Amino acid sequence: MDFYDGLAPFYHLIYPDWNASIRRQGEQLSQLVASEWPGTHRVLDVACGIGTQVLALAERGHAVTGADLSAGAVERAREEARLRGLAIDFRVADMREAHAAHGGGFDLLVACDNAVPHLLSDQDLLHAFRQFAACLKPGGGCLISVRDYEREARGTNLVKHYGARVENGKRHVLFQVWDFEGEHYDLGFFIVEEDLVTAQVTTRVLRSRYYAVSTTRLCELLREAGFDNVRRLDGVFYQPVLVGTKPAGASA
Repeated sequence: MDFYDGLAPFYHLIYPDWNASIRRQGEQLSQLVASEWPGTHRVLDVACGIGTQVLALAERGHAVTGADLSAGAVERAREEARLRGLAIDFRVADMREAHAAHGGGFDLLVACDNAVPHLLSDQDLLHAFRQFAACLKPGGGCLISVRDYEREARGTNLVKHYGARVENGKRHVLFQVWDFEGEHYDLGFFIVEEDLVTAQVTTRVLRSRYYAVSTTRLCELLREAGFDNVRRLDGVFYQPVLVGTKPAGASA
């Protein structure tokens, strides 16, 4: 996972104020979880990144396990939790093998920040969703947030700007460039760093690939994986949210 290992030291710069985003997302997720799955306590985040959601949920009293395929992101998340005095169980693990890595019995599984479209085929997605279900106790919930690719333009040289951030005497300009090929696209994440004292400029380019899968198709795959009451929720989080519940009569 060279992409997220390389991005880990800079990921917070995606947000104008990362700490404010942690608080805001925590409030939004807590409200959503309370309305969908009251009494949720034990949470597994299978794509925790540097910790945006796990930090927020742990601050609200949930017992959280955070996992990611990127060792660099997990290391950063672990340090952020330590600085905040939060006890979070962090692991390096592939979401496609979630049950093998974490076992079952969780009340809630989350995968936010457009993580699941890193899986590049319906077969991989379905396998992962079945693993998600296996991690949950009967009646447990699955919460996924993704980009709305049905609203995104298709083509090449598509630029997505994050803006400029100043931190520790350096200005960072962040943007993505997308190049579509059918239902997939290659992404270049550009981080331009200017030292405001020496005027030296360094440019980093990190590359990854995504499956521009629709929320409709993701909902179909969640149902095929065994989830009930699958639906898309808009206006409750910064991305569209897909939710599903493991049937109460399913085996643990």
